[in-house]
Amino acid sequence: MDKKLPISAYLIIGLLLFSLFFGGGNLIFPAYLGQLSGTNMWIAVAGFLVTGVGLPLLAIIAIGISGVDNVQPLAARVHPVYGIAYTVLLYLTIGPFFALPRTGTVSYEIGVAPFIGEDNHLIKLLIYTILFFGISLWLSLNPTRIVDRIGKILSPLMLLFIAVIIIMSFVNPLGSQSMPQEGYDSAAFVNGFLQGYNTLDALGGLAFGILIINSVKLYGQKSKKAIFTSVLKSGVIGVGLLALVYIFVAYIGSTSVTALGLADNGAPILSGASKHYMGTLGQILLAFIIIIACLTTSVGLTSACAAYFYKLVPKFSYKTYAIVFTLFSACVANVGLSNLITYSTPVLLFLYPITIVLILLVLADSAFKSRRVVYICTMVSTLLMSFVEGIHGFGISLGAIDNILAKYVPFYDLSMGWITFALFGFIVGCIIASVTAEKPAEETEASLAGETNLK
Repeated sequence: MDKKLPISAYLIIGLLLFSLFFGGGNLIFPAYLGQLSGTNMWIAVAGFLVTGVGLPLLAIIAIGISGVDNVQPLAARVHPVYGIAYTVLLYLTIGPFFALPRTGTVSYEIGVAPFIGEDNHLIKLLIYTILFFGISLWLSLNPTRIVDRIGKILSPLMLLFIAVIIIMSFVNPLGSQSMPQEGYDSAAFVNGFLQGYNTLDALGGLAFGILIINSVKLYGQKSKKAIFTSVLKSGVIGVGLLALVYIFVAYIGSTSVTALGLADNGAPILSGASKHYMGTLGQILLAFIIIIACLTTSVGLTSACAAYFYKLVPKFSYKTYAIVFTLFSACVANVGLSNLITYSTPVLLFLYPITIVLILLVLADSAFKSRRVVYICTMVSTLLMSFVEGIHGFGISLGAIDNILAKYVPFYDLSMGWITFALFGFIVGCIIASVTAEKPAEETEASLAGETNLK
């Protein structure tokens, strides 16, 4: 029988959920969003909260009610090979491709660059990333509770520091909200929605959601209903805090253009706001917090990615994976923060639609009785448009094809034509399921090891 949780338990799990998603990198995106959206900040941040806050919570709930311990069996409901391919891409995205390098570039841009000038920028970034990822690798190869302890102290400290800046921004604003930049004057919500992809938290929710589920189970919750209820209640606390931070940091960004100028990313905004309100001491404190926060995040991501690939292909050791991922991340980090965000756009435009659809399918699984054909039709249809969006992310036009799709596919001009394709695929899948007999998709998960066993 499931135990009734006290309010304190929901608070503890909620704070764990908050700390799971909240890091130094997450602060730069709402700040930049605020600058771009200006007077339309509230509309833009509403879209940002859907993908930056709502989806991560839904991802964790999907993991919880499905009863699996990682995302691979969920994606395998489409096909076992797809399950591996999707999960590999997910871990590479939140690992050495983007999120891991970003820990180095964000900590450099906020914690180091404001104090050392812009001359010889590339050499300074190279030296910093060697030191940063060297320490990260050492900690990843030498497991110690010091990283967990620092993380538990750091999240409240960062939250307190940001809270002080937020309060000051309302008492004495940097300036008035600026006029929205191009794209945010007429489609602020959609652009905010797409900017939320950059947090990578929906991907992280699928990869690390089991940590929250295990915490709920430790409090005696065993049934799917109890886990769902506990995660939802705790999530209100966790994502509520996350949403408040995003909203108010975006507000700071929206008032910062006059005082700080239009930035290339959110790092100079946070650093400039800290110096404006708290002087050099505040800027130094923010730098220290961000560097340590990014370091602990780097250790966690390195360990998680190395552990997954070691489990997938044990031919190579955990240490080998950790070293390779660290070296690769250090190299990628040297392209700089703005370039890294730009280069990640095509991958995120491809990966996020199929991630959103997978989460929604898992949540609605009982409605179509776990029929595998529904997963296949919906995902294949979504993948078609995800490829198109990924191509657009590279700045490549499809010419006449774009014109035809824009004319007949709703939301296509807003980079959200995948919604129409996903709905079409889902309907087709449900129709096929209604006239055919097939085993439930979840029964095919057991075939994952047999069909794609990597020895």
